[in-house]
Amino acid sequence: MERRRMDAALLVLLLGHLAAALEVPLDLPQPPTITHQSPKDYIIDPRENIIIHCEAKGKPHPSFSWTRNGTHFNIDEDTNVSMKPHSGTLVVDISGAKAEQYECVYQCTARNKHGTAVSNNIVVRQSRSPLWSKERINPIVVQEGVSLVLPCRPPAGLPPPIIFWMDNNFQRLPQSNRVSQSLNGDLYFSNVLREDSRNDYICYARFPYTQTIQQKQPISLKVLSHDPADERKPTFLVPSGPSSSKTVLRGQVLEMECIAEGLPTPDISWSKVSGELPAKRTYFLHYQRTLRIVNVSESDAGDYRCTARNKLGTVHHNIHVMVKAAPYWISAQPRNLVLAPGENGVLTCRASGTPKPSITWAMNGIPIENSPKDLSRKVEDDTIIFTDVQTGSSAVYQCNVSNPYGYLLSNAFINVLSEPPRVLTPANKVYQVIKNHPALMDCASFGSPIPKITWFKDSRSSTLDGDPYILHDNGTIEIHTAQAHNAGKYTCVARNSLGKEENHILLEVKEPTRILKQPEYKVVQRGRSAVFQCKVKHDPSLVPTMTWLKDDGELPDDERFYVDSDSLTITEVSEIDAGVYTCIMNTTLDHDSASAELTVVEATPTPAVVTEQPDPPTDLELTDQKKRSVQLTWTPGDEHNSPIMKFLIQYEDSLHHRGHWHNLTEVAGTRTTAHLKLSPYAHYTFRVLGLNAVGLSRPSFPSRVYKTEPAAPDENPTGVQGLGTEHDNLVISWKPLTGLQSNGPGLHYRVMWRQKAVNSDWNTASVANTSKFVVSGTPTFVPYELKVQAVNDHGAAPDPAIAHGYSGEDLPVAAPNNVQVMVLNSSLAEVHWDPVPSKFIRGHLKGYKVYYWKERSLHKHNPHHVEKEILTFSGNHSHGKLPGLHPYSLYSFNVRIYNGKGEGPPSPTQEFETPEGVPGAPTSLLVTNTDLDSLTLEWNPPHVRNGRITGYTLKYQPVNNSNELGPVEELALSANETSVTLSNLRHSTRYKFYLNAKTERGAGPTISQETVTIMDEALISQLDVDVGTGVGGNTQTSHPIARPPPHHPHNNAMPASPFRNVNSSVGDDGALISWEYWGPEKSVYVEYKLQNSEGEEEWQKELVNGSQNVMLKGLKGGLSYRVRLVAKGHHDQPLHQSQELLVKVPAVASRQVDIATQGWFIGLMCAIALLILILLIICFIQRNKGGKYPVKEKEDAHTDPEFQPMKDDDCTFGEYSDNEDHKPLKGSRTPSNGTVKRGDSDDSLVDYGEGGDGQFNEDGSFIGQYSGKSVSRETAEGHESSEAPSPINAMNSLNSFV
Repeated sequence: MERRRMDAALLVLLLGHLAAALEVPLDLPQPPTITHQSPKDYIIDPRENIIIHCEAKGKPHPSFSWTRNGTHFNIDEDTNVSMKPHSGTLVVDISGAKAEQYECVYQCTARNKHGTAVSNNIVVRQSRSPLWSKERINPIVVQEGVSLVLPCRPPAGLPPPIIFWMDNNFQRLPQSNRVSQSLNGDLYFSNVLREDSRNDYICYARFPYTQTIQQKQPISLKVLSHDPADERKPTFLVPSGPSSSKTVLRGQVLEMECIAEGLPTPDISWSKVSGELPAKRTYFLHYQRTLRIVNVSESDAGDYRCTARNKLGTVHHNIHVMVKAAPYWISAQPRNLVLAPGENGVLTCRASGTPKPSITWAMNGIPIENSPKDLSRKVEDDTIIFTDVQTGSSAVYQCNVSNPYGYLLSNAFINVLSEPPRVLTPANKVYQVIKNHPALMDCASFGSPIPKITWFKDSRSSTLDGDPYILHDNGTIEIHTAQAHNAGKYTCVARNSLGKEENHILLEVKEPTRILKQPEYKVVQRGRSAVFQCKVKHDPSLVPTMTWLKDDGELPDDERFYVDSDSLTITEVSEIDAGVYTCIMNTTLDHDSASAELTVVEATPTPAVVTEQPDPPTDLELTDQKKRSVQLTWTPGDEHNSPIMKFLIQYEDSLHHRGHWHNLTEVAGTRTTAHLKLSPYAHYTFRVLGLNAVGLSRPSFPSRVYKTEPAAPDENPTGVQGLGTEHDNLVISWKPLTGLQSNGPGLHYRVMWRQKAVNSDWNTASVANTSKFVVSGTPTFVPYELKVQAVNDHGAAPDPAIAHGYSGEDLPVAAPNNVQVMVLNSSLAEVHWDPVPSKFIRGHLKGYKVYYWKERSLHKHNPHHVEKEILTFSGNHSHGKLPGLHPYSLYSFNVRIYNGKGEGPPSPTQEFETPEGVPGAPTSLLVTNTDLDSLTLEWNPPHVRNGRITGYTLKYQPVNNSNELGPVEELALSANETSVTLSNLRHSTRYKFYLNAKTERGAGPTISQETVTIMDEALISQLDVDVGTGVGGNTQTSHPIARPPPHHPHNNAMPASPFRNVNSSVGDDGALISWEYWGPEKSVYVEYKLQNSEGEEEWQKELVNGSQNVMLKGLKGGLSYRVRLVAKGHHDQPLHQSQELLVKVPAVASRQVDIATQGWFIGLMCAIALLILILLIICFIQRNKGGKYPVKEKEDAHTDPEFQPMKDDDCTFGEYSDNEDHKPLKGSRTPSNGTVKRGDSDDSLVDYGEGGDGQFNEDGSFIGQYSGKSVSRETAEGHESSEAPSPINAMNSLNSFV
């Protein structure tokens, strides 16, 4: 019994195999089959609509439904989701929703009355390219020779980003066996060298889906060489420890890396402890640091060893690799079964994996254990056996194979049909085969039960079975070696119990293609010609194609290479022409090839030969004279040591073009005769010219005149067209024949026309000496058929081809109907209309024009006189968009159709209103009534309101002496306010204000302004004491101060000269020059020279950047000096100069009194000491308010007045900076000699980012350095411990803005 059961199973398996080869025609009933679906892991671009594919076939055509996250997905309830017609494909319009909402697991179901097929679980995830997290990277300082890792740590994206390192100039950083990038993107140095020092190690992450690149903050590395590290043996940086393990899936890529440090640089090598590395699948990357094995299989499991060695030692690391496998098919996945009632079949789902996968079955998407019972079905693990199936058993079975690493889902249907045979191979198909090659002839069929195929040839006396014929299971018959006698007519017959059908096949056996004369090896002197012969024999019914190759590549694109039907000629060969030349003869069925080598050698010197152009040919004779041809012979002239390459034959037609010579033909230089084809009705005279390498000869003497007989024209005019110039005419035009084309006298044209849609006779007219004919009284815009025939006194040309044209157009008589407008947003509307019927167009439809104009703004009642605007939509459109509209406005419009004649009447004028938009910025923002702790802001409403102004938002924040921003205050103001007074402000403080207007749609752009509150007069008086009295005869102060500027008008107009209150005083140490400076320039000098200096004596210069007084020393007593101040900008900006001072130096200094013992001096010193103590306290307070923020936050301070958080480490606000800042560094000091060193105070544009190295911002955008360099700022901050920032510096800096 068991043996009988096994035999039955084998029989069922065989029948199932045969049935699986059948493809059910779509006109027969069948369950659904899914033909296309999206991948299981479907990553989408969040900027594009989501398309989830699901296509299926079946009879009847299946319907589709979806589940999302395991529950039914009602597509009709989601307005953003639609399903394509006759398809299950979903389209998600993300313009109205976020892509994140649709990150789910989807499954498609296709069903008809015969069964249900399901798709894979499609996991939809959107690609992500997040920004790099903000971080502050301190400069790295290391000793030469040590190892180093520069971390990249890119943001986690989907899919993961591609990492690479570049510098500021977007050049990849060089890598070697000493410096290389790891798999996680970090940059490893086995040992660092001095040349590794640089400040632009930048890690980039490229996200492939969104094609964006993110940049990490640059890393600065400084390598010190005064105490280099000692040589050492290798140790591993990655991986750690003596061993590690790794798991990889079958079919994927295995990557292992070992990165070692040491000095000298270690070398890395790899081996497999438990076997050999697979040579064809193994690659070594990153200078041997990475081992990659592609298409991993179970044999790749085992232990791998990486070894790092240098001259001081060796270190090993073992990696244990485990190979797992997601489920995969052992044989083909389950195939569809087509069975007749009463037949048996089997479905097999045979798969493997590591660990071993589990197999579950479902029928029509329902677990098979929950499906209706079927006595003809038996499930045995991975197999379903069907016995004695009956009509109605059709269904789709799902096989799911899964393990922890994945799953396979396959649909296979069983279709129970009773169908007579049909042959699917096209009837009378012709098979062509080359002699002695195999011949395969198909007989694809379908039927249920499976048809049996038999073959016959010609007389059908017997079936083709046995040598030389091989019959395959799918009905194909094979002849292993076809011969000429195998050609003929074959018949295949398909039979089953329900009937039979036959088909005829033709077999043609062709002769093979063979090269009879192969190209031969050539040795050619340079400058000579080389000719390779390649003569071929092929079957005459096949079309051959000759191809030549040089060194297995295409021939050079050079006119020296000439390919003929059976040869290749190379003229003036040179050394670059040497190589192997191959001729290939291809036909549609086979090919043959042969090769030969060309060697080029130096040419043998020969005596110089004088060459000239040839002499003209002589003795022209005309023989073999016929109506339309003649033979011309001539005698060549002297070649003058240069062979004649060709002869050029020219003619003159004295009947039509007397005195004009035309080229007729060319012949080879070896020929002396030519057979010339002529036209009728011409008077020919011929001449011949010879051509050699030097040039053309003079023309020969003309031949005698040869007159051809007239004849009827051979051709008709070309370019026939018809169009109307008026609404009731038709102009027929053409290109007339030339005199030589007329073939005889009396040339005229027979013009014929008739309406195309009416079966009427041809109208005919004859015209001469013209190329057009006007037909009057035609209907408007009616199609016509046209013909123009050439006729002369000897007959007419052949019947001409029919051309087509239209009578004249007229203006359209109807306007578009059902005109509607849809306002899309505040600046865009869409107009729709119904197309005008063709009978009202009366011409070629050119398109539609929309006339629209603005009537007025909705917040104003006066009309807005604006010219009408026209948008043209070419072609047969039924809608169009009107862009660039003004928000909150009333518009009128109408639509017109236009044709080639012009525009039709307009549609009724309609109106529409645009909604409110965001307002523009206020037109002005002025600061008035500045006081110690208050000021008034005045503004004007926006010029462009775009709606009803609902209010204003005012934000302001203080800016301290080191240009750092304080906390933001915000006020909400009503719409009717145009000024506000702010009180309780700090005195002597700069403030920055931001103001914007709002409508219902939101806030508009801001307008900003800056000002400074008035300085406390008590503080100024106290500081004046220091300036006036000095200490110990030195009248300079730590910070030069000046009176605050007088109150300026609102427009903050700048004085003509930026220098004010320039004064001088002379003391024992020299002349003290003081001033106030209100200009933006950084380079400020004091210049002086003798008053009565002779000649062009140059001014002496003292650089005084950042100071407002200077002590001029070394002046000679008894002399007068001219002194002035100069501010110098860029080279293209003018100099600013102060008015000159005349400083007189006394001849004899007054006697000095020892004041050290004077009581008033001691009291003064005590007062100064007390003042210094107070200043130190102020300095300490101000220092605690200082701080630094990264460049990005400085930029944010200018673009958005949002609150800046205080830093945790020093409780300071972010720095304030501006592209136009030209301010002295905080805490700068003027040396005792009155000069300022360039390194301390000579600011440049590079320090403020204008000329420095470009950087990428954190979001990947390219920006310049926004504020001063860190080195300069650290230098400036070094003086803060002993000095308080000058309050005047803040006022000077403010002036650089206004």
